[in-house]
Amino acid sequence: MSLLILNAVLAMMMFGIALSLTPVDFKRVVQEPKGPLVGLLAQFLLLPLITFAAISVVPMPAEIALGLLLVSCCPGGSFSNIMTHLANGNAAMSVSMTGIASLLASLLTPFNFMFYASLNPHTDALLKSIDVSTWDMLTIVFFVLAVPLLLGLWCARQFPDFARRSEGFFRIASLLALFGFVGIALVLNWERFVAGASIFLLAVIVHNAIAMGVGWGSARSLGLAAPERRAVTLEVGLQNSGLGLGIIFTYFSAQTEMAIIAAAWGIWHLISGLSLTLFWQWRDRRLAVAGGRA
Repeated sequence: MSLLILNAVLAMMMFGIALSLTPVDFKRVVQEPKGPLVGLLAQFLLLPLITFAAISVVPMPAEIALGLLLVSCCPGGSFSNIMTHLANGNAAMSVSMTGIASLLASLLTPFNFMFYASLNPHTDALLKSIDVSTWDMLTIVFFVLAVPLLLGLWCARQFPDFARRSEGFFRIASLLALFGFVGIALVLNWERFVAGASIFLLAVIVHNAIAMGVGWGSARSLGLAAPERRAVTLEVGLQNSGLGLGIIFTYFSAQTEMAIIAAAWGIWHLISGLSLTLFWQWRDRRLAVAGGRA
């Protein structure tokens, strides 16, 4: 029953994201594909690949490695849209990327996670001991991502007034749900978290910095303008750790270190995202005073 409630909450979060999307958001990707494509490739190709390389080179317990890998395979969430807006980034492009990434994640999140985990002997051995199949994970992610997103898109098209009025409610509810998932994960594993807090936090902080760097570096190397660079950086760097926790609670409930990693990510990405946003705001004000432009 608890897992049913958890997955229902995740589905509600995805439904809320879809309510903020319009056909214009998808049309924008077709008309100006460079920015969204850079962000999506960085998110679903580069970040999981670099994460796999990191967990293969740096010695760490298999549970921590799986936790980092799972988070790297999750799409961005609605928090990235809020932070992009506050950071004077391209908020419209951020919303488009979140919508498309969430749809793609119904296939790519399970596939990337199971594929890269199978390539590492330590994580592969743990996966085999748990006996989780790619098909099982595809099924649950499809029902908590793709189905509510499609329903939300349909609802937004058929009932635009309802979608407009309820968008704020779903944004707040999504953040509260994320805090709830994080709180549950930490409460259930508090002793283990306290005992290894320095290791968990170090792994999460470094990994989040890598994610931000992958987004910013990809956008910068392909010549995106500052507003688009900020959107891509935050989209790649602020993962939907709530989805990661949902998958962990469903299939990896005995792997406490995985839950701690995803929960710590959920806390830290809020801090890092807000800090980076405040830095960009300060920089814009400083350049405006100097007569420049970010």
